[in-house]
Amino acid sequence: MSQNFSWDHFHKVPVIGIMRNMPPHQTEALADCYASAGLTTLEITMNSAGAAETITRLAQDYGDRLNIGAGTVCDLQDLDKALKAGASFIVTPILDEAVIRACVAAHIPVFPGAYTPTEIFKAWRLGASMVKVFPASKLGPEFIKELLAPLNYLKLLPTGGINLQNFREYFKAGAQGVGIGSGLFPAELIKHDRWDELKELYSQIVQEVAACVAPN
Repeated sequence: MSQNFSWDHFHKVPVIGIMRNMPPHQTEALADCYASAGLTTLEITMNSAGAAETITRLAQDYGDRLNIGAGTVCDLQDLDKALKAGASFIVTPILDEAVIRACVAAHIPVFPGAYTPTEIFKAWRLGASMVKVFPASKLGPEFIKELLAPLNYLKLLPTGGINLQNFREYFKAGAQGVGIGSGLFPAELIKHDRWDELKELYSQIVQEVAACVAPN
């Protein structure tokens, strides 16, 4: 059974951390660092080993502090597994109408992947909570700015190639959130269990994101 998604949590720090193929024995420590530093929304990709079990465990242990969701959901079978595991939101790499419609019907936030203006608009019209512009690095922040000029009501979440050096530019361009993968999960720190350093990095990111989304 899926958990409840907190938009209040998300809007405090509108970053989705994309956890892919993390060693199961380290996901608990990662989630603890993530939540303790003030980050709020964590995606576990369904093509990771033991993804459903990880979602269930983290949702049980951190569901009151974190939005725990499922990514790389490509069809209704993936969706069913994710929701049964306890995912509170769904992220897709593609525009699959059936997945979007099912999430909307079940009142589950869904962030579908789309690339062209037509795909992005279609995803929004189908009921996307936000549209994951993917892969964003191939388009750049200027694409976000130009797309929002005529379609300023869209809520966009650029993902793919977003890192700790460029995420500010996407917020400046009008994105209302970003998805970040490997930049939030530095292999060297995780490999050597350097959790204090990771928590310090996360705390810095929280401060920088807060500055990006603070009202002028």
